[in-house]
Amino acid sequence: MKNRLCNTLFILFTFILFAQEKSEEKELPEGEIFTSTQTVTINGKTITLNTQTWTVQLRDENDKPIALFGFTYYKKSNSSKNRPIVFAFNGGPLSASFWLHFGVLGPKRIDINDPNYTKPAPYQVVNNEFSILDKADLVMIDPIGVGFSKPIGDAKWEDFWGVDQDIRSIGLFIEQFIIRSEKYNAPKYLLGESYGTFRNAGLVKHLQDKGVAMNGVIMVSAVFELQHLLFGPGDDISYLVHFPTYAATAWYHNKVKDKGENLESFLQTVRNFTENEYAPALLKGDQLSTSERETIAQKLADLSGLSQGYWLKADLRVTNSEYFQELLRDKALTVGRLDSRFTGINEDLLSQSAFTDPQSDAISAPYISAFKDYLYNDLNVRKDLSYTTTAGSRKGFKWDWNHSGNIAWNAQVAVSTLPDMTSAMKRNPNLKILILNGYFDIATVFYGVEYSINHMGLDAELKKNIIMKYYEAGHMMYTHKPSMEKFKKDVDEFIDHTSN
Repeated sequence: MKNRLCNTLFILFTFILFAQEKSEEKELPEGEIFTSTQTVTINGKTITLNTQTWTVQLRDENDKPIALFGFTYYKKSNSSKNRPIVFAFNGGPLSASFWLHFGVLGPKRIDINDPNYTKPAPYQVVNNEFSILDKADLVMIDPIGVGFSKPIGDAKWEDFWGVDQDIRSIGLFIEQFIIRSEKYNAPKYLLGESYGTFRNAGLVKHLQDKGVAMNGVIMVSAVFELQHLLFGPGDDISYLVHFPTYAATAWYHNKVKDKGENLESFLQTVRNFTENEYAPALLKGDQLSTSERETIAQKLADLSGLSQGYWLKADLRVTNSEYFQELLRDKALTVGRLDSRFTGINEDLLSQSAFTDPQSDAISAPYISAFKDYLYNDLNVRKDLSYTTTAGSRKGFKWDWNHSGNIAWNAQVAVSTLPDMTSAMKRNPNLKILILNGYFDIATVFYGVEYSINHMGLDAELKKNIIMKYYEAGHMMYTHKPSMEKFKKDVDEFIDHTSN
């Protein structure tokens, strides 16, 4: 009798726990879909788009819900399931995707007063004739922490905030999206900007290992080896890879003695100097003689717009923030980090480093305000939902820089996803990479990308799968209309070439 009672109580207790678990599962938010119909006119043809702005439950590898994942999906009306699809995101970490969305990829774009400050509202939003939506369907992704994306259930922010955590969650989303949208047999692309390119290099291998091979990866303002941006102690590579962009900036602002025939020919001279004279000089360190040091300093001055004396005081090594502040100090101006064509008022003429980024100051408010107006009014998102543009605004935001593809002891200092991209290309020799570089981008410098690619160890035939394009603009080259036109042409050709 006693055993029977115990068994009954055990079954009842188990049933209650099961019911509670089920109840908790039911209480997890399911996400919400906001639908609309958008149109875009490209090359005189109007395309109708079935649009979904929403969040869906993201499931882990065991189908347990872990997040609400937000995105906007543009699908051409009555199109084939095999129409190409592009998964796009910005960088940060961790930024929402509105920059690419409203700058160059979506059906509408904001008109910016490039390279000057855009006046306050009302802003001009126009049809985006440079959108890629005539070539492919488009998914604008907002990773966990930005947009409407957030953890649910037992998951926490830190489960998504890190190099590998970010790759895993976006990989899960793409896999699950492909199933829902029946796009498994469609040509597929990743498109990322800035940190989004660093993410891309890891994500393409991650997805490929799971059986989802990309036709192509599009890198906008790329960086694969973050240590090259940091000017760490004893790291001369950072100074070397930044110098050609300093020279390009000086060329633009008419601060060089000989501009050559054009920017490209001038920069080839700069590359030759960097590789054959500047690099050996830095390698010598304090073994460089006084006369050699003065000769190199003068050549650096001639190409960069900074004085010989400044280069000598800097021991031939100038950080990017020092360069922003020094180049136009005589005019009480500082130049932009994201786009050095932009200039702003120098807030402290005695400061060694710049306080602000003029390009960011010039375009952030227009982009954010105009996009949110489009989001809540055109895309029909509920107005009581907050769209987060950057995870930096969230309390406790901290990024985990460890990456499983790096050696553990140096992961914090030398984090890189270049080995991931190298492995992905060697295991899938049909994979193509398109890299779009802004000459005036001092955030992710073009020569740093060239350096990384030249150290991947690819044979000549496989290296042809990496296509480099250059723009006379900055990090967000699409704020510059001639570069926006070229962006459209370059991406169209890449999709056409790789989707057949």
